Amino acid sequence: MAYPADVKYTKDHEWIRISGELAEIGITDFAQQQLGDVVYVDLPEPGRTITAGESFGSIESVKAVSELFAPLGGEVVEVNAYLKDHPEVVNAKPHDTWMVKVRLSDPNAAASLLDSVRYEALISA
Repeated sequence: MAYPADVKYTKDHEWIRISGELAEIGITDFAQQQLGDVVYVDLPEPGRTITAGESFGSIESVKAVSELFAPLGGEVVEVNAYLKDHPEVVNAKPHDTWMVKVRLSDPNAAASLLDSVRYEALISA
């Protein structure tokens, strides 16, 4: 799978798509492959402040439960409610399926994240 160039990536296999001060966060194709069939996603309530590098929820598959880590900090403004009843969409379209939308406290902090070329090198190693 080609990794979209319009997003940034973390070493923990989350992606973030930034548009001004708002951003969508999801998990990468690599992450969903490692997890297997996703059966549940636990996400924070809107209004919660998340901090870069800290857990903001979890994702459960038939294999394991994994924490979700925030690529950048900010306030959760929306949660993808569709995932409550249809968590399997994360497997089908990982880079089109956002989990939370965040109003970023510092959009410029994205410079510290990986671009698609560096992320692909990471998962190839």
